[in-house]
Amino acid sequence: MNAPQKAQEAMMTTPYYEAVGKEKLVFKAAYNQGLSILLKGPTGCGKTRFVEAMAHELNRPLITVSCHDDLTTADLVGRFLLKGGETQWVDGPLTRAVREGAICYLDEVVEARKDTTVVLHPLSDHRRQLPIERLGITLDAAPGFCLVVSYNPGYQSILKDLKDSTRQRMVAIEFDYPAPETEQTILIQESGVTADTAEQLITLAQAIRRLETGGLREVASTRVLIAAARLTTEGLSLREAARYAIAAPLSDDPQVTAGLNKMIEAYLTE
Repeated sequence: MNAPQKAQEAMMTTPYYEAVGKEKLVFKAAYNQGLSILLKGPTGCGKTRFVEAMAHELNRPLITVSCHDDLTTADLVGRFLLKGGETQWVDGPLTRAVREGAICYLDEVVEARKDTTVVLHPLSDHRRQLPIERLGITLDAAPGFCLVVSYNPGYQSILKDLKDSTRQRMVAIEFDYPAPETEQTILIQESGVTADTAEQLITLAQAIRRLETGGLREVASTRVLIAAARLTTEGLSLREAARYAIAAPLSDDPQVTAGLNKMIEAYLTE
């Protein structure tokens, strides 16, 4: 399995997450009832950090898979591999989560092929089972197992959308960028910058978010604000940090980038 396909697995250590609504309450309720969870929201709004925080709070191991269009069922479930001259079965990340009672998080699930996500159906309804055809067995999910998937509705299309039969097996939690005061707390917590620096970055982000497309596929996320804030702690000026961490990642179009840089000059002080 190559790098993009490799699952990242770890017990979380005090990840910071600032609640903005009832998302924690809904997640815990769904988890306690053995229900699968669908997280919807724009890029960089905190979906992944939320899952990390909930895994820590529930004291469950977290197995994360970044989905992509080459992800196969075997990548998730497992495959036979040649080891030391013998053919051995190796569990995929989904199977490990089912066996261990872990939280399995499929990030940007709509990027995976539709024939791959079908394997989730018996896991995400009342059966909570994972059939492994190559082994001729069906695994019952261990206590504590929870399936969580996420996607960005802004990227929806006929070709990239979650099947209705999959969506209706899950409890959906919608995310958006947090309120300014909450986002300011997040920036300070994640980067260590002053309240003034955080406030300036958020003011800039709000201005970018008010743009009507303007050639941008995505607006300034909380994630890019944190990156810019962190750059300032290494000696870059606030405007320099914003150019490298906000304007440049948001667009490759010279005119759009120039417009973003003008906004940086207008909203940020050195």
